[in-house]
Amino acid sequence: MTDKIVILVTAGNLRESKRIAKRLVESRLAACVNISQPVRSIYRWQGKIVDDREHLLFIKTSRGLFESVKLAILKIHSYATPEIIALPIIEGSSDYLQWIDGSIKSERRELS
Repeated sequence: MTDKIVILVTAGNLRESKRIAKRLVESRLAACVNISQPVRSIYRWQGKIVDDREHLLFIKTSRGLFESVKLAILKIHSYATPEIIALPIIEGSSDYLQWIDGSIKSERRELS
């Protein structure tokens, strides 16, 4: 088991998706953010069934940065209740996992 996670976030348009992705990578809260082509989302919102097109963001970071990532997203996301869920990365290429480490904030680096 690694300390790395993938955070899934949906956004209503490409512009907002890019803004979120750039903010997270620039602030070193994420090593990489992939943005999907529009996906079809069917969900219940305020008592109604909604059928929407959204972009899905795949955010690669560490478990220790989840709260900071969540707060950064909540500050700029247009949705009242955005999807922000984390999935563990159980295993991965050691080179890729090390690259994530080198690309994000580290508690050790922050303390120095």
